[in-house]
Amino acid sequence: MPLVYIADDEPNIRRLVAFGLKDSGFESAEFADGETLLAGIKARKPDVIILDWMMPPPDGLAVCRTLRSDADTRDIPILMLTARGEEIDKVLGLELGADDYIVKPFGIKELCARVRAVLRRTARSQEPEQKLEAGTLQVDIARHTVTKNGTKIELTAKEFDLLAMLMKNRGKVLTRDSLLDKVWGVEYFGDTRTVDVHVRYLRQKVEDDPDHPVLIQTVRGVGYRFSE
Repeated sequence: MPLVYIADDEPNIRRLVAFGLKDSGFESAEFADGETLLAGIKARKPDVIILDWMMPPPDGLAVCRTLRSDADTRDIPILMLTARGEEIDKVLGLELGADDYIVKPFGIKELCARVRAVLRRTARSQEPEQKLEAGTLQVDIARHTVTKNGTKIELTAKEFDLLAMLMKNRGKVLTRDSLLDKVWGVEYFGDTRTVDVHVRYLRQKVEDDPDHPVLIQTVRGVGYRFSE
């Protein structure tokens, strides 16, 4: 049974989420702040973390940053739960490594669907497959690592999945909708701007000149293609 950690300083929200997760077949544990969450992760690593943005220090963004900087916790899917709905806030959360973002108030069925979606994506990314190469850029699917010119590149879980999907289909144009389906999952409730945000940050990490990308090409009005 997948284990989901819920970190939120509002007891009512924790109880609601825990009840919904249990009803959907998940095991869960509740945490009222970032410090107890981090301690809980050291004791037992969860499969998914539902993380509130506006918790007492350390807040959700600080916790997310800490988890993504640690090799032992870097690949745990994080779903950011917050009342902040502005696009710039979503971009910030995604940039720091959150895999998904849901705004309060939310539907418990939608939340559980998103948890299932990130679990499926994680399972797919851990399947042993071939190494992908493009010049000096190398992606090892099994080890979940990316290197360029022999130097390791740190990617978020979603950036890794997106890069792997583009490279597996190199030369083919993938629409934004198809990338949402293949990388984020059919139950993802976001829009195609999510793809654009992740492509922008991915280019900053893998392109020699992000302002003039060569590897990840934009096909205007359609989507993206990885160079042949």
